[in-house]
Amino acid sequence: MLRFNHFNFNVLDLSRSLAFYRDALGLQVVREKEAGDGSFRLVYLGDGESGFSLELTWLRDRTEPYDLGDEEFHLAFAANDFEAVHARHRDMGCICFENPDMGIYFIQDPDGYWIEIVPAEK
Repeated sequence: MLRFNHFNFNVLDLSRSLAFYRDALGLQVVREKEAGDGSFRLVYLGDGESGFSLELTWLRDRTEPYDLGDEEFHLAFAANDFEAVHARHRDMGCICFENPDMGIYFIQDPDGYWIEIVPAEK
């Protein structure tokens, strides 16, 4: 049997991304790995509840923004207090798309990745 383990986003500014994921989604560092020569750093973030993690990959020699294509992929989070989380994201200015008919919205991280926010199932 297989189960989900982690998902990866490559980032240009690791400190800025770590602050965003902490402030916007409450994610915390659960483990890290750094190349002996400093050429890359992997930081895994967790929500403290599930075993799933988001891996942020930073490459020392990368200076150009990543090509995200048509952005037809995304990560999704379920919010227990949807209205409070929406207000926090509105105040942060990171909401990039809302679909009131479906009751969802998307935020955008510093590298342009979209993250869907859905209400937790009751």
